[in-house]
Amino acid sequence: MATDIDDLEGAENEGGGEPAAGGKKKLILIIAVVLVLAGGGLGAFSAFGGKQAAEKPKAAEQLPPHYITLDPPFVVNFEAESMVRFLQVTVGVMTREPTVELLVKENDPRVRNDLLMILGNQTYATVSSLEGKEALRTRCLEAVRAIVAEMGGDPGKVEALYFTSFVMQ
Repeated sequence: MATDIDDLEGAENEGGGEPAAGGKKKLILIIAVVLVLAGGGLGAFSAFGGKQAAEKPKAAEQLPPHYITLDPPFVVNFEAESMVRFLQVTVGVMTREPTVELLVKENDPRVRNDLLMILGNQTYATVSSLEGKEALRTRCLEAVRAIVAEMGGDPGKVEALYFTSFVMQ
């Protein structure tokens, strides 16, 4: 094949005046450059992107969330403007760790006690605003995390606490 290209170097195309072999050499050169760039790109992907691609399945293998509903709902009374008011709250705790889920369930009386103390010490003005409810939710989450920590669990694995029902009368 090399002799064919060498023979054609001096020949010209009919319409362009450019040697035919020069066109073939340019095409071969372009193909070689594209292959080198593609190889370099593949090498870079396997060196850098391959590690990230290998790490992604680990994140995708994250355990699904488990929601622990603390039943029955919490019912507390508090004073508001010389009236007795009632607050009924249903609480759900979210974790992905089965061991933490077990710790919360096994310590249900203690969790309920601590949350009842927090909920019962609220004022009507506090729990009637969105900011107050969010602060209350955060405080309840911290209480559950503290119990999990005391029982030897990882408090960070208690990811969230939700008020699934919040009724004031």
